[in-house]
Amino acid sequence: MTDFLPPSDAPDALADEVARIHSARFAPLDQVGMRGIEMPVRVLLAEGPALLPARVAVGVNLHDPTARGIHMSRLYRLCDAHLSAPEALDLRRLKRLLDALLESHEGLSSAARLTVGFSLPLRREALLSGLSGWRQYPVRIEAGLREGRWHCALCVDVLYSSTCPGSAAMARQVVAQRFGERFGRGAVDAAEVARWLESPEGGSATPHAQRSRARIEVRLPPEPEETVLPMARLIDAAERALATPVQAAVKRVDEQEFARLNGAHPMYCEDAARRLAAALDALPWIADYAIEAAHLESLHPHDAVARVTKGVPGGLEFR
Repeated sequence: MTDFLPPSDAPDALADEVARIHSARFAPLDQVGMRGIEMPVRVLLAEGPALLPARVAVGVNLHDPTARGIHMSRLYRLCDAHLSAPEALDLRRLKRLLDALLESHEGLSSAARLTVGFSLPLRREALLSGLSGWRQYPVRIEAGLREGRWHCALCVDVLYSSTCPGSAAMARQVVAQRFGERFGRGAVDAAEVARWLESPEGGSATPHAQRSRARIEVRLPPEPEETVLPMARLIDAAERALATPVQAAVKRVDEQEFARLNGAHPMYCEDAARRLAAALDALPWIADYAIEAAHLESLHPHDAVARVTKGVPGGLEFR
């Protein structure tokens, strides 16, 4: 919103329009602001604070019936000052930013909302070999403040591998049939059986296995015990629960262990969603959550999806 006065020699029509605007009454708006702002954010990593490229959405409501619009540039400048400050972003800084957004629109607004999205780089160790490599995890932080009450939510995406239990059972059945055809019902030599099992005839691929994605959104308590944003801890908890997160740098021994873990943890999307829910239920710093487990089917051209929520009627919104 820009206030202006016409020059003294302005035409009467312009003066009349300015007077009309200033005397008009406007309907209240739930939110006005900007979306898709390109802006870095300073995030605390294991290696220390790092400035990461991000996309930001910010807005305030507009309840003053005499105000036509808000001050967009004030929102931008405040986000720039708070998100890329020397100290890493945490819950205290988020709260201070929301307070500042409302103070900059005193009399106009009573609620502010902020969303920050970026990719969180985490170095992950291979399963057995000792190698390590980088993974990028999509993260979204949402925070809001309305009439003195504030909330904060974290959303992360985790990729994992899922093997269909039914498909695994059918693959075992194929191997059993071939075994009977090859060795019959009599006594067999263990060394010969071992050689046969290592041959192409002694194994059967599990065709219904695929890369899968878990999207997890959690609400933090209004008064958390600590101010650090627990993004990495949330990702770690999800990967432990799923047991088959995708890998970065690997050697043969890691690939073999990955195959063993997939065989030991076959999952339908329903199983994955329940595993994640059980893991989140055990975390005291989560107030409520929404989970979506999506298996990007290798057998079908469509995805299999399961969702579960806790503490939020209708579930949290997925984007």
